[in-house]
Amino acid sequence: MSSEVTIVAQVQIQRSTIVRVPPAAPPSRPAPVIKWKEKGAPNCIKWSSMAAAMVSSPTTIDLVVRGGTRYRVKLEKSCQAIDFYSGFYVKATTDGRVCEDRDSIHSRSGGECLIDKYKTLVPAK
Repeated sequence: MSSEVTIVAQVQIQRSTIVRVPPAAPPSRPAPVIKWKEKGAPNCIKWSSMAAAMVSSPTTIDLVVRGGTRYRVKLEKSCQAIDFYSGFYVKATTDGRVCEDRDSIHSRSGGECLIDKYKTLVPAK
């Protein structure tokens, strides 16, 4: 009587990259108040270009990207922007972009909010 033993092994490797977007540093001296106007924006922003963020209202975060462009990130209605006062994290995607109605931002305290809409900010005249 012969018995055969079959061993099956499976290895799964997962890799996840998290990108931290820090809060904007406070200015060293009082800056003049700038009023911003919202304009259209792309549906996605490259996560590698995100430089700093600041809470601008109860449901929005202003995002500064490398090169100086500013975007307003509108969060889904159930999210409070104050949860992101110390910056946020985004999961790096294979396409290198963070898109509205697809991706979420993550607070340091563990909260998560879907990005509802981006708006480009330009100084109001």
